[in-house]
Amino acid sequence: MSEAHIFTAGILLAWLAGIRVYLTVFGVGIAGLFGWVELPPALQATTSWWVLGTSGALAAVEFFADKLPGVDSVWDLLQTLTRVPAGAFLAAAALSPDGELSNGVLAAGAGVALTSHGIKSGTRMLLNTSPEPASNWLASLWEDGVALFSLLLAVVSPVLALVFLIGASALIATLMWLTWSLLRRGIRRFLARPQQDVSVSPDASPR
Repeated sequence: MSEAHIFTAGILLAWLAGIRVYLTVFGVGIAGLFGWVELPPALQATTSWWVLGTSGALAAVEFFADKLPGVDSVWDLLQTLTRVPAGAFLAAAALSPDGELSNGVLAAGAGVALTSHGIKSGTRMLLNTSPEPASNWLASLWEDGVALFSLLLAVVSPVLALVFLIGASALIATLMWLTWSLLRRGIRRFLARPQQDVSVSPDASPR
């Protein structure tokens, strides 16, 4: 794998960590355990059964917590303390052939993870302003699918996986903004109707 591909893989893992950190760690560990990819020394720890079991269990908890309006925003807030450091570590570990983590890459990975985390948590907070839960579920399932597909695609081509992941993140953010705008307009119109009906007096009709 060329240096460009390794660099892309590091950025990809950091971006994924900002969206689904536990699924990302679990996926990296599974890929290394079954020999689908050759992990650098700093990432070898993800293949241990302890790390796989913990990350797998937390990924399952996150799957359900992320589907509940309100709970998902609280979860995202708490996970800031996990996603950003994990993104920094994954990026630096992927770019470390000798196991030593570079401070510069750690900072870059943290910035990438913080960016994707901000997009994710921002769109979910936006959706939580609407009274219906359907958009939350769809957004969460979309994130699950995107993260899982990106991990699978990364085994074949980290470059394609990163392009797909960033494009999908931008698409969901745009769609969620449009959905929220339409819902807000619809709610305003619905709430305005009773007031208009009351303002029209029955006595005002011509005799």
